[in-house]
Amino acid sequence: FNNKNNNNSIKMTESITFDRKLPYILNDNDEIPIELFYTPQHYHGYLSSILIPHGTILDRVEKLAYDISRDYDGNTIHLLCVLKGGSMFFQDLCTALRKLHDYARKTYVPYTFDFIRVKSYEGTESTGNVEITGCDVSKLTGKHVLFVEDIIDTGLTMTKLFQHMKEHVKPASVKVASLLEKRTSRSSGFKGHYVGFSVPDKFVVGYCLDYNEFFRDLNHIAVINQAGIDKYKVESLP
Repeated sequence: FNNKNNNNSIKMTESITFDRKLPYILNDNDEIPIELFYTPQHYHGYLSSILIPHGTILDRVEKLAYDISRDYDGNTIHLLCVLKGGSMFFQDLCTALRKLHDYARKTYVPYTFDFIRVKSYEGTESTGNVEITGCDVSKLTGKHVLFVEDIIDTGLTMTKLFQHMKEHVKPASVKVASLLEKRTSRSSGFKGHYVGFSVPDKFVVGYCLDYNEFFRDLNHIAVINQAGIDKYKVESLP
């Protein structure tokens, strides 16, 4: 792995000023042979490589939690977990945030949370609107909101979501923590505020990222191969 990170200072219009913590950069050819790590038997033959081992994910999540707790020191954050892909990252992030908070013996509530689903497409076409279900976001007016997402791909949905929140909800601040940020020519330019890893434009699965609902149970983040795409394109869960 070749880490080329540096910090770009960002001043938001909200009340919190902070540095965007750039992700750990995985190069296009950063791959680990699949046989060096345990993977479930039912996925044998359907993965080309391991991209990020589970232990590395957990270590990086702990650092993200540290950055978040430092930036929001003295403030209760309202976490919005974007289902389904963000759920495992959300769980590990909450565990790390709670541990840091308890060790520091702080007296305020570190976070509250809700789970949401976000839809910005009908069929294959973008509607230009954002539909949020699972949480009444109107109750978040005046609160510090942090979206917890699995991966920022094109960034189009998050761009619309941020616009919706600022225009209609008016939280004290709104930011996003994403485990992955994909380098793709399709990107809208949206960048996460707390990002674990910058990954190449490959089809990644595992750690709750899925392909047609499969691979969520894989602990590592891996690259699916063509055999896996073909197999799980036609299969369905019982």
